[in-house]
Amino acid sequence: MNPDTHGNQEVQGSLDEAGRQLELAIHDSRVAFDCIALEDLERAHTSAITARAAVDAAEYALRVELERRTADEEDAGSG
Repeated sequence: MNPDTHGNQEVQGSLDEAGRQLELAIHDSRVAFDCIALEDLERAHTSAITARAAVDAAEYALRVELERRTADEEDAGSG
């Protein structure tokens, strides 16, 4: 496998993971919303926490990819 293919797979993997985490956050947010309506505050709180964790994980995956791209652009500009 050449480095470009491997790198593209890593990028796609990072972006796929960010997407999965955002989907989980959406789901957990909806559960929290519904639990609030049902006055199940303990479950709403738990779901809000897991939604927040999923958003944080997605943000991290995106930040790592953005930093990688910035570094690649700087390397290309200096070479």
